[in-house]
Amino acid sequence: MPIPRRLTMPWLPLLVILPLLAADAPLAPISERAKKLTESAIVFDGHNDLPWRLRKDGDVKFETLDLAKRLATGHTDIPRARQGGLKAQFWSVYIPTDQADPARSVVEQIDIVKRMVEKYPNDFELALTADDVERIAKSGKIASLLGMEGGVAIENSLAQLRAFAALGVRYMTLTHNTSLDWADSATGSAKNGGLSPFGERVVKEMNRVGMFIDISHVSPETMDDVLRISKAPIIASHSGAYAVASHPRNVPDDILRRLPKNGGVVMVVFYPSFIVPNRAKAFAEARVDLKKTFPVEAEFDKAFDQWIKDHPMPRGSVKDIADHIDHIVKVAGIDHVGIGSDYDGISETPLGMEDVSCYPRLTDELLTRGYKDDDIRKILGGNVIRALRQAGKVANELRKTTSPEVDQLKSGKD
Repeated sequence: MPIPRRLTMPWLPLLVILPLLAADAPLAPISERAKKLTESAIVFDGHNDLPWRLRKDGDVKFETLDLAKRLATGHTDIPRARQGGLKAQFWSVYIPTDQADPARSVVEQIDIVKRMVEKYPNDFELALTADDVERIAKSGKIASLLGMEGGVAIENSLAQLRAFAALGVRYMTLTHNTSLDWADSATGSAKNGGLSPFGERVVKEMNRVGMFIDISHVSPETMDDVLRISKAPIIASHSGAYAVASHPRNVPDDILRRLPKNGGVVMVVFYPSFIVPNRAKAFAEARVDLKKTFPVEAEFDKAFDQWIKDHPMPRGSVKDIADHIDHIVKVAGIDHVGIGSDYDGISETPLGMEDVSCYPRLTDELLTRGYKDDDIRKILGGNVIRALRQAGKVANELRKTTSPEVDQLKSGKD
């Protein structure tokens, strides 16, 4: 369905101000110091959608998309990961909110990751704990963790949440782009003013089973409720700072200021539409406008894709990523920022950060801004490892002192 003309006209003044995409300027070589520093760190990326790409492209057998080879498409394969110094990855086991049979579909996504680890045993190993991550990284493999994107998959069942934890899931993004019965999304219609009472029980049970609560995609009110309830560090697996780029997917300063007490980490996303300031603002406003005309998710997605094609904007650069890191460090502190690229889940990347081989370029940018080596190691992965270790300790204590949250099951005789 074409976008009505009245929806496209308001953006023309903005496009006069914003330069259209030009030919990419040559990039300076990455310094040897940056390469060595990246290699010395445990580069731990919070979000990569490779499993969904494999499912969407119909190659869940790793045949046409053999990850052992340098691929001409996408953002992720083993040679490029090795070049970039990647040591640990939360693989996103994502499904759309309107996916049929959501629980089964997530299990299939988990199966893709586990079969990937089995197919490439010299390169990947499944990790469940911070100790696992450090041990696997030291062995020369990429520690592979499961991050579930979208609480729709638990189908309002705490038992199902526990089942996913038993399968190895170590974080759950509470919502995707649509609000649920129990949690409000950043880009969906509010249903609860944050978390419902059941949503609060979900957070408590995630603490108990050792699963990070991921606040990427949720509303500020949901973020507020999560911080009020959670006894363990939280994460935003792929978000930016709202004060830098005012997209609703980003984390506002009042949440950032509370991270030190919680111990959580905001892992900065690489998607230009979230991190490039003018672009993020335009995209956010377009989403609101289009939602009014296309309330059905599938129709909205099609219309929004067309809007993006009709409104090319600058893709930004590694400097935009570093700007978000700078702001989070200023507001929350050096111990509360990480990286969450969203590779293979985004349509564009900033200049210089085209794929998983490019993490050293971010290191180089941080060095030019005066960050110390140890602080860069924290940003690249040390902070999220510390938070993962603390979440595990909290879970161990809660399991000793707290009973599982139990669903109220119907007898079937109502």
